[in-house]
Amino acid sequence: MKAWLLHNTCNLADNSLPLIWSEVPTPAPAAEDVLIKISCCGVCHTELDEIEGRTPPPAFPVIPGHQVVGTVAATGEGATRYKVGDRVGVAWIFSACGVCKYCLKGEENLCTAFKATGRDAHGGYAEFLTVNENFAYSIPDFFTDVEAAPLLCAGAIGYRSLRLANLINGDTLGLTGFGASGHLVLKLTKALYPDSYVMVFARSQEEQEFARTLGAQWAGHTDDVPPKKASAIIDTTPAWKPVLASLKNLAPGGRLVINAIRKEETDKAEMLGLGYAEHLWMEKEIKSVANITSADVREFLAIAARHGIRPEVEIYPMRAANRAVLDIKHKHIRGAKVLKW
Repeated sequence: MKAWLLHNTCNLADNSLPLIWSEVPTPAPAAEDVLIKISCCGVCHTELDEIEGRTPPPAFPVIPGHQVVGTVAATGEGATRYKVGDRVGVAWIFSACGVCKYCLKGEENLCTAFKATGRDAHGGYAEFLTVNENFAYSIPDFFTDVEAAPLLCAGAIGYRSLRLANLINGDTLGLTGFGASGHLVLKLTKALYPDSYVMVFARSQEEQEFARTLGAQWAGHTDDVPPKKASAIIDTTPAWKPVLASLKNLAPGGRLVINAIRKEETDKAEMLGLGYAEHLWMEKEIKSVANITSADVREFLAIAARHGIRPEVEIYPMRAANRAVLDIKHKHIRGAKVLKW
């Protein structure tokens, strides 16, 4: 089959083309696996983290991609959840041990044996993928394949972030960074917390205006002074500076939820400006988001279908994966990007 392979890390700042178009063996489903014929795969900022070395090292060479949608082409012995022809998706969580204390509590995201799709196992920048049937998810009929792809990571991790924010209807929510996940969190917030005031901190006027069209009551730059203090702020940026700004913009008792695998090291010195009184006093707290669980994916897909939450999507042909990755690195993002066969 045809697939994109990542052989090593590199710096995307110089417009390197990190992915190599390759011919690789088509996988066969093991016991309890499904073989998925891929129709499309979302492109995530996490791919940038993998390529530039901000995540635990991938199992090189690896096929990236963890927002996968396709149809079941074959099933392994003992796999009974799906039949050939069923439409399914695969998310960031490729597998977990299932028996540790975290898995038994439904916290697979914290399992020490957690494997990530497209990093620890081959992902969706390819024609086919195999995965254990327990980590494949039925796609609601409401969504097209392309619409469903970003929901499997940007949407699911946004849903987890919003739950961890402990928001109550009427609270003020801030969103720092407004890419694929941020715009879905805004749509989800408007559906679940209709009386909440939403503020978006984004790097460009285009992103700020996009946020307003989706219902944000205020949008500005990270350095701008917002009209209110926020009960919670969700940060989806790769930088440290928005963390300091967000802590300053929290109301007493507010919570900052950092939805990022790693922060870039280039501006780490910004942390030297962290002041207890200005940023942490008044019982503010910081909560990180680690991966997602199977329940996050299933619950969010159902909620998104019920409330009619569709992502804004820009489609690229599968052969344009390098261009899509570089566009996320260098250009302003409006919604999500999806590779399509």
